[in-house]
Amino acid sequence: MKDPTFWILARASGLTAYVLLTLSVLAGLIVKSKPKPFGKALRLPAVTDLHRFLALLGLGAVAIHGAALVLDTTVKVTPVGLVVPGLVPYRPVATALGVLAGELMALIYVSFALRKRIGMKAWRRLHYATFALFGLATVHGLAAGTDTARPWAIWLYLGAIGAVCAATAWRALTASPRPVPAPTGGTST
Repeated sequence: MKDPTFWILARASGLTAYVLLTLSVLAGLIVKSKPKPFGKALRLPAVTDLHRFLALLGLGAVAIHGAALVLDTTVKVTPVGLVVPGLVPYRPVATALGVLAGELMALIYVSFALRKRIGMKAWRRLHYATFALFGLATVHGLAAGTDTARPWAIWLYLGAIGAVCAATAWRALTASPRPVPAPTGGTST
């Protein structure tokens, strides 16, 4: 009989990474929308730190997920397959999306440290890729996850999708309008 330890660890760490990603996205949306209903009870620097910490924990869970898949014998995953999309024979499109999600997650996390170097405008644009990352991770989990058909997993994914969509809508509806820049040229008649 095969030892299922690494297969169980791969499944658990993948789901954990997804939950941490979801929580990090939600924290990021809260930081940006500066919610008034929470008043002074919600300190935005603390939420920013939480956002970054959840992202880091999520990356750690992704690393454990990948290592467990390599060490497990159920699915043949090579270390190269963890970084090159499409090399894993098990549900290749779904696993390729997971590889891309992991790489995008790492890139976005590294951008925190590079914000001053790349500029706020580029950093913000890169940060919008978090929505694509969340979508890739969701599709990866739904299409490659072996627990997807279980009711608790369906509710987990639906809850995550619903929470991110609701927080995104709330942010869009409560966003402060950007100031309109003053004209810089002469007057035209």
